[in-house]
Amino acid sequence: MNLTGKTVIVTGASRGIGAAAAHAFAAEGAKVALVARSSAAIDALAAEIGDAAIALPCDVADYDAVAAMVAAVEDRLGPVDILVNNAGVIEPISHIATSDPAGWAGAIAINLTGVYNCVRATLPGMIARGGGSILGVSSGAAHSPIEAWSHYCASKAGAAMLTRMIDKENRDDGIRAIGLSPGTVATEMQREIKASGVNPVSKLEWSDHIPPEWPAKCLVWMCGPEADAHLGEELALRDEGLRRQLGLIA
Repeated sequence: MNLTGKTVIVTGASRGIGAAAAHAFAAEGAKVALVARSSAAIDALAAEIGDAAIALPCDVADYDAVAAMVAAVEDRLGPVDILVNNAGVIEPISHIATSDPAGWAGAIAINLTGVYNCVRATLPGMIARGGGSILGVSSGAAHSPIEAWSHYCASKAGAAMLTRMIDKENRDDGIRAIGLSPGTVATEMQREIKASGVNPVSKLEWSDHIPPEWPAKCLVWMCGPEADAHLGEELALRDEGLRRQLGLIA
């Protein structure tokens, strides 16, 4: 796929799927804005990628900060063509009865409100220009309850519905909204899950997880015409048919 000249925002770009996606989009010719709360990791990643990337520290839970970030992207790279809503947290892992209200609300603010904020800041411009792609990084936790993950399950379910809502309201405006449920991925989040020792996901071995390059490749593919049949849907990278289509397995 040739994405030369396209401008992409990747949130949660400091590590894991976000960092892999930034490399994947840049490899296809896109200009990539790397967004994360802390600057050190995205500064280093931008240096790795080169002139095609810029690093913009931003807390996606803060709408004013997100609006300023989007304005900076448009000023430096041009109008936003693709938004990858990848930022998310799994901590604090806790049962509801003993959960910390501030920590629970903080996770919702990043995982759900943060998605809304990024969509709200980019969607009007996409509509005005006649199109754009908004990709959500979802989870199986959006559809099934997992012990001690009430914050994560609830926020991912809400974010999945936001993807469907964007498609419902804006498909006729040329907006391509698609979700991706990558399954378990070998990232720092899985180390945090492992350390918790709670629920079956924490019992998985590192070898059970797919590499972050797999969902990154899928996110790039989702920007092309072959993915148009899946607008408003959530793709599952656990599906072997999709993996074969992407060339990830034989």
